[in-house]
Amino acid sequence: MMPPTPAVASHAHIVETLGRRIAGGDLEPGSGMTVAGLEAEFSASRTVVREAVRVLEAHGLLSSRRRVGLVVRPRAEWDSLDATVIEWTLDGPRRRDLLIELTELRVAVEPVAARLAAERGNDDDRALLLRWAQRLSDLGAAGHGDSPEYLDADIAYHSLLLSAGGNPLFANLASPITEILRGRALRGLTPGIPRVGTLEAHLATARAISARDGAAAEASAREHLTLVSGEMHGL
Repeated sequence: MMPPTPAVASHAHIVETLGRRIAGGDLEPGSGMTVAGLEAEFSASRTVVREAVRVLEAHGLLSSRRRVGLVVRPRAEWDSLDATVIEWTLDGPRRRDLLIELTELRVAVEPVAARLAAERGNDDDRALLLRWAQRLSDLGAAGHGDSPEYLDADIAYHSLLLSAGGNPLFANLASPITEILRGRALRGLTPGIPRVGTLEAHLATARAISARDGAAAEASAREHLTLVSGEMHGL
């Protein structure tokens, strides 16, 4: 729930309010507004409003058009992998769609990242990945899949999986995947007892990476993401 609008809105409050309206669909693509109108709505100075608009333009949510004003941009032009945009969207009616879309991205990337980690990763990363997988298995088996400790281990495991192969583009996906894992947990969408097979797939992936078996690592990571995808479609 958004906090009430203060008597004089801050730059951050305007960004948060408009960002959530756009990501949540209250302001649809093509919707227009003016700086003057926002000044009046938020009782804010033109400088503060323009600063907020610049942030939303950087996220790809708004564009400024001469003689038109501010226009909500098409969803395809948003910075959809930005952690803030993900958070705003998760609190709106497109939550399920976003979870499915990001899971589809993970299905496309993480199995390849697992193979690269097996083929190119260093011994320290392989050993640490196996420890995180074991930590996940222990916590999940004890019914703590919805605990902060499980979330921390899950984030650490997947972030390392993406970076261990040495591809910086894959490593850059750690931030949006972290946000989706955290977003699911904070909204009660992560079960205390993980879906059957997910813990085993984590371990199988980490063990294959440790054994430098790229094909097995890729197959196990794909199996894990297939199970996750089933969870997302079942929401």
